[in-house]
Formats: sequence, C-alpha cells, structure tokens
Amino acid sequence: MTAESKPAAALPEYEFPFEDSRRLTGANLYFDSPGVVLETRGRAAAGALMRWRENIAAVGVFAGSRFDRVVVREHATGASLAIAALPDQLYAATEINEWAWSSAVGLRDQEALPPFAPGYAPPWSRGIALHTLRALLFAEMSPDLFLLWDLAQSHGLPAYIDDEAVSIGEGIGSRTWPLEQLPDAGEVPWPQLHAIPKAIVTGSNGKTTSVRVLSAMARAQGWHTAHSSTDGLYVGGECIDGGDYSGPVGARTLLRRPDVEAAILETARGGLLRRGLTPQAARVALVTNISPDHFGEYGIHNLDDLAQVKLTVARGLAEDGLLVLNAEDELLVRHGADLPHPIGWFALDASHPRLQAHREQGGATCAARDGRLRLHYQGRDHDLGEVAAMPLTLGGRARYNQANLSGAALAAAALGVAPERIAQVLAGFGNAAADNPGRLQRWVYGDSEVYLDYAHNPDGLGKLLEVAARPGRRLGLLLGQAGNREDRDIRELAAVAAGFGPDRVVLKDLEGYMRGRAAGEVAAILGDELRRRGLAESALEVCLDEVEAATRLLRWAGPGDVLVLPVHNSQARDAVVVLLDRLQLGQWRPGRPLTGDVEMKE
Repeated sequence: MTAESKPAAALPEYEFPFEDSRRLTGANLYFDSPGVVLETRGRAAAGALMRWRENIAAVGVFAGSRFDRVVVREHATGASLAIAALPDQLYAATEINEWAWSSAVGLRDQEALPPFAPGYAPPWSRGIALHTLRALLFAEMSPDLFLLWDLAQSHGLPAYIDDEAVSIGEGIGSRTWPLEQLPDAGEVPWPQLHAIPKAIVTGSNGKTTSVRVLSAMARAQGWHTAHSSTDGLYVGGECIDGGDYSGPVGARTLLRRPDVEAAILETARGGLLRRGLTPQAARVALVTNISPDHFGEYGIHNLDDLAQVKLTVARGLAEDGLLVLNAEDELLVRHGADLPHPIGWFALDASHPRLQAHREQGGATCAARDGRLRLHYQGRDHDLGEVAAMPLTLGGRARYNQANLSGAALAAAALGVAPERIAQVLAGFGNAAADNPGRLQRWVYGDSEVYLDYAHNPDGLGKLLEVAARPGRRLGLLLGQAGNREDRDIRELAAVAAGFGPDRVVLKDLEGYMRGRAAGEVAAILGDELRRRGLAESALEVCLDEVEAATRLLRWAGPGDVLVLPVHNSQARDAVVVLLDRLQLGQWRPGRPLTGDVEMKE
C-alpha cells in the first residue's frame, strides 16, 4: 500500500482489527529515529500483544532484517504498537505491523488479508505471509539511498528523505536529489554541506506568535530566514505558500531551499503524532505551554499524554541544544526534568523560585523584573526593555503574550541572535497588523473595541477574554470549535465563555475543520452548554458561516461594546480583517447601520 495513512473506515468490506497504520518518518513519541505505528481497535489482550511481538521477530529472522526495537503503549481505548525501521523500509514495515497484529488476534490463514490487495482475502498461510513480507522488504530497500543516509550521519549532517527526494545539509548548505537520480557517494560535495541555525516551536497556545517573533529576531540578526506555521510558509518575511504547514512537509520544504540561512519551524501535535519530527540537530526547541486540547486521537487522552507528545521536540535537538520551557507550566516542569538536554526556563516574574535556582546554577532564564524583561544567558544579564512598551503586551495587559515574548527571546539567544537585536524586535513587533495577523489584533471604533484572534481551546479563549472583557461593558462573542474534539472538550470551551457572562454569542461552524461532524453539530453542543450555564436563549444566535457570523455581531454591537472574534479558517479571517479595516477607514461606529457590510460615514 502506498497511502500515507490507512484508517480502517476506508475499507468497509473488511473489518480490520486496527484503527490506523502509518509511517513515522522522523523522531517520534516512541523512538529517536524513523519507524511505524499501528493503533489497535479496542483494548488488547496480553496474549495478543505477546503474539504480535513474536510475529515481528519472526519476520525479522526470516527476512534477515532487524526489527528488535518495538514499543507497546497501552492507553484508555487501545494500544499503540510501534516498530523502529530504516527510512528505506517504512512502507514494508507498515505491512509487517499490520500482518503481525492481524495474525496475533486470530485473523490469519483463510481469514488473512494480503497487504498488496485491500479487501481481497484468499488463503494466506503463515509461510506465504513471511515470503510475501520479505519480498516487500527487498522490493522497497534502496542500498544507494541507505548509503547516502548513513554517510550523512557519519559526516554529522542532517538528511531528509521523502517519497520523491533526499536532501543532505540544510538551506544554503544543502543539496537535493530525486530518488531516481541518486549520486554516487564520491559525487556528493561533502565539504560544502552543513546545517543552518534552526529552532523548533510547539505548545498548546502561542506557537505561531512565538514563531513569528523568533523569525523577526533571526532576520534582525541579518539571516535570510524562513519560517513555517499554521498560516503558511514564509521566506524573508514574505509568504510563499498559504495553508497549514506546521507538519513535516513545511519543514522539509524550507530546509531544502538553497537561499535560506536560518529556519524557525512550528511543529504541531498532529504532525508529531502522524509523521514524527522532521528537523534534526536543532540549536533550540521551545515548548510554550500544555493545555487541554485534541484529546481522543492516537491514544492521547490526558494532559500527561499531551506533554509527552509535545516534548518529542527534544529529540530534534543537537546534543548541546537548549530546550526552552515554561516554568509556570507544572506539566513541563515535571516531564522536562527527565530529559537529558540543557533547559532554559522562562516565566512572567524573574523571582520565580525555579528561575532563581536555575540562574544560581548558571542556567539560562528570561522573565520580567521591575517591569522590564531580563534575559540571563551564558552568565550575563541583559535588559531587553520595558514590558508595557512592547506592542504585543497591550500595555502589559496581555500577560500571555509577555510569556510568549520571554520564551522567544530565550530561544533567540540560543539560536545565536545578539541581545540588542532581540530587544530591537521586542520594542517594535506588533506595531504593524502584518506582524502577527490573526493573533490578538485590535480595532477601535470610538469607545468600542473589536478583538480578532485564533483562540481555539479553553485556555486560549480564557486568556483572550481576560484581556478583552471590560467591567460594565457589553460583550459580544463569536464561538465555534473543530469537529475532532470530544464532546466534553467542546462543552469546556462553552463553559469558559459562559464564565465571562457574554451578552451575545453567535455560534458558528469552522469550515475545513468539521472532521466528521455534521453541519451545526458542534454549534448545537456549544449552545446546549451555554444554556445549561445560564445564558438566555435571546443571547444566542446560530450562524454557521464564519464571515457572516462576525458580520452579525457587528450589526448587533452598540456604543461601548467589546466584540471578541475567534476566527479560525484563514480565508474567513482575511475577509473579516478586510471588513474591519474598511469599517475603520469609513469611521464606522457601533450602532450605525452597515451598508454592504461596510459602514458609511454619516
């Protein structure tokens, strides 16, 4: 099979005993190298797990390949069965994993499904299975590719492989070859190849903001910098492709560009679980925080699980690379303590006990002291400026952005950016709307305010509303959620919203994020929870289109009101931003009519 991932639901004619089977093309939750993983359908019996291991070992012996690194991760709804494999054996390894599990739970011989024919089940004995799997392994193996990969490692160089090409080195120090035109080892210009400064950024909230700030700092250092995020691919601050590129494809694309001198790479939970980590030997990895989100997928059911996934980024660090963590996140404190890498801690207050102790031991920290952001790095203190004067903090009110800036500043120092360049960026970043689009953008219309943000989980929404809500002023809110959240998580988002007592809530769908839910299904769950928590029916409205929903809130608004618009679809966000800008140019004020969705000055 050549599909990237093969959920059982795609093959209704055959009841697979697993939910998902996929390749892991980089370091991952289970290994610091490539491999494959299978998600079982339901809880696995101990005997079946033992037989699975025996089957994997049998294939390895029969085929003359080593599959001796296996991991069984049991969880609330099943088990993840992982096998480490070489990068030129991953497709065959998925077939081995599927057969080993199917056989282990009794689907063998007459009932077995050959990997080369989905939905077709002729007699397939154990002997035939072993011969077939060995043939698949040998058919996929590429000695020339493996030699290049092995030589790159011996030269201390990163190598990136996908279905079409292999590259050695990074950015201006890289070369890329199609798999059909691999060079001889002697033709590779080894002395010209090298890695580039790069940072990996993950977390539950604040990833994209941190990536953008860190990228601006790298550019200020004079590097031609690329960054990837949920908003697209950027080189030199200019977008070269829009869309969600927070996974392996985005990272590989930028690391192969011959004009790139530094890279800042957003790495989301989904990409880490589906494909693993792409960057290798990074100078720094930043984890902003851990908060409830995306539970129920790939065996991730609680915050400890999620913390382990996010901290997978540590496996992409160079031996002396710095892992930058939020000292105010107890999950990161607890799980980070077990990791072998040097840690840099950031927090809101420099007097935080963990930061104080870390500085005394010579460690790196960043936090505020007496209203000024202080960086302690390599034994020296640096004053980065007044926190309240940094545009992203909104005069110091947006404390979560203060935390984002602290983490980014510490990561920039580890990347090699001079402290004076870091301070320069902190003093100006956020003055222009183009600096951080879709994140805590603010428009003022007379005595009314409108905030637009990406806030997509309870923690993010709560922090946004803490900044925006004002005592004695009506609050209007746009509310929606992606369809791949569990019902309890959708209700938790509504509970956070209800806690701020909004006067108007317009419930929406997230186009492109339905993920199996019917139109209006998420909005119905949100509305039910809001009513349960005391919101009147008259305060609720359902409008599934994001742009129209935002427009209805603008029509509802009156003088002095505060509107909060979490908009998630990038096209919808762009349309809403254009609308808000045009309203501002037209000197619109809440309470006046909209004409063609743009207020005309009276």
